[in-house]
Amino acid sequence: MQVLGIESSCDETGVALVSADMRPGAGVPALLAHALHTQATMHADYGGVVPELASRDHIRRVLPLAQQVLADARQPLSAIDVVAYTRGPGLAGALLAGAGVACALAAALGKPALGVHHLEGHLLSPFLGVDAPQFPFVALLVSGGHTQLMRVDGVGRYALLGETIDDAAGEAFDKSAKLLGLGYPGGPELARLADFGDAQAYALPRPLLHSGDLDFSFAGLKTAALTQVRKLGNVCELARANLAASIQAAIVEVLVKKSLAALRQTGLDRLVVAGGVSVNARLRAELDAACAARGVRVHYPDLHLCTDNGAMIALTAALRLQAGVDAARCDYAFDVRPRWALQAAEQGGG
Repeated sequence: MQVLGIESSCDETGVALVSADMRPGAGVPALLAHALHTQATMHADYGGVVPELASRDHIRRVLPLAQQVLADARQPLSAIDVVAYTRGPGLAGALLAGAGVACALAAALGKPALGVHHLEGHLLSPFLGVDAPQFPFVALLVSGGHTQLMRVDGVGRYALLGETIDDAAGEAFDKSAKLLGLGYPGGPELARLADFGDAQAYALPRPLLHSGDLDFSFAGLKTAALTQVRKLGNVCELARANLAASIQAAIVEVLVKKSLAALRQTGLDRLVVAGGVSVNARLRAELDAACAARGVRVHYPDLHLCTDNGAMIALTAALRLQAGVDAARCDYAFDVRPRWALQAAEQGGG
């Protein structure tokens, strides 16, 4: 079975083709080819994503990317068995662009279509890597506006352990970067600047670090960063680097300590870290060191699959079909779920 996956939840258009063996006990689906277009340059002038522009660009990009993927995989259009697409969460217009093209393509081919949860795609994306995890594990999802800790016992079997009650880690990176006058997307820019700073220069809060639960809060950290920026005024580059390093250190410490607490609470010895923030080098280094000291295995997506991409959507659809959690449909009626809890998608539909 070959699954074409389309991702269009925000500002990246991703298309991929995976091949899955549907026999009992079959291995992880294989990625045949994938292509990605990022809208970062287009949105940079506005300092953030403009939903209408994002939606229009997805419409322009999806079919050329699909043609590129099929050419790279050396597969004809007729080789597609299922068309998968991101159903939510995300920007409504952007989701509709991808879902509409996916269902139209499936209808034209007479093949079934399947809507996929964006966060489940991130959660399962490490299975495409060389060091694929095994169930069960704790997952730290750090993607855009989402920061969650999950217990994962299998495909479609997820238990929420904790989540952000306000700003997510990715938002804390991006909003702090904007305060420092850095470009868009802010998170990577802040991380690059932090490499030149002293992480101990500013004593910033670690919200909910000792709360006794597994929830997160980063709004207070953003406010503290704003206070420091106002105190410093027209700061020199070194001061900006020091503040960037201090902000990054605060975010990373909370993520690491909450992840370790989740491992203790569940008694599991395997951690999966996924989503755009999982590319952060300091986060990886500190998690690797802390988990190695405790005999815990850590798994990440390959670096090129950390941000939004079509490969994770195609993979997730294939894994759900393999596990019998979902059945792809040929009625081609679709809707999108801009706000969609992962637990609601566990056993199909939602």
